[in-house]
Amino acid sequence: MNEFLEKEEKIVEMLKTVFDPEIPVNIYDLGLIYKVDLQDTGILNVDMTLTAPSCPAADFLVEDIRQKLATIDGVTEVRVNLVFEPEWTKDMMSEEAKLELGML
Repeated sequence: MNEFLEKEEKIVEMLKTVFDPEIPVNIYDLGLIYKVDLQDTGILNVDMTLTAPSCPAADFLVEDIRQKLATIDGVTEVRVNLVFEPEWTKDMMSEEAKLELGML
């Protein structure tokens, strides 16, 4: 496996350790991560959304993501961008997340 894919896999692995305190499913499987872009300079840009624009855990989630992704070798800076287009829906959840939440 090449170095880029290994880093991408590690990024996804770390994102799967971030949980919304009110939902027992990680943010990756919830479908809250829209884009992950690791630049050659080591800057990691993450576009994410929230289940609701007024989510009280927003600051916690952003900081948790920043701290965890910053531990990955080769990542020099983590930029988390909150976006609300497209609007998040339950259809964006993985099958695992839907199963965990009793939606299947």
